[in-house]
Amino acid sequence: MEVKRLFLRPLIFLSLLTAWDAGAQNFALKNNLFYDATATANLGAEVGLAPHWTFDLSGNLNAWSTTSQGRVWKHWLVQPELRYWFCERFGGHFLGAHLLGGQYNLGRLSNGITSWPIGLDMSRLSDNRFQGWGIGAGIAYGYAFMLGEHWNLELELGLGYIYSRYDVYQCTDCGKKVESDQPANYVGPTKAAVNIVYVF
Repeated sequence: MEVKRLFLRPLIFLSLLTAWDAGAQNFALKNNLFYDATATANLGAEVGLAPHWTFDLSGNLNAWSTTSQGRVWKHWLVQPELRYWFCERFGGHFLGAHLLGGQYNLGRLSNGITSWPIGLDMSRLSDNRFQGWGIGAGIAYGYAFMLGEHWNLELELGLGYIYSRYDVYQCTDCGKKVESDQPANYVGPTKAAVNIVYVF
């Protein structure tokens, strides 16, 4: 009797899952090639909510440094997003509204950007290390190309706002703090994706 229950419960659960919105694509896993190009590990998942609505959750992690050049490019980020698809979900044009949150540890990133849209001096990353956290929100537009029965190529760009607080260290490999708990406001791109997608 116990053996029957052991096998029967999972079969009932699986049959309910397959009966739910039968014939439609309900779930997708994805990998962002843009993040791959920066050696950032990432994974995304998306689930269908209604004929034109899906919920997407992506995360990425970069936990190593380029020690030969003294660069630090460590961070983690999580982005939940609600999407509206104009035609059918997982294909064609879509709009998204996303939140984001994460932590970072960045330094020795040479650049000449002295003024971002609202006054951030990004050039300080050339000589200092910044360590902190950020939260934000944004809107996005994207398009998913259907490559086959289960494979898509998805492009997405998002813009929004991030609030951050950070500490500044004198150099990338020393612990001397020169500024503490500084606020920062950022307006600009908050999402960029070239996703390879497998749709179940």
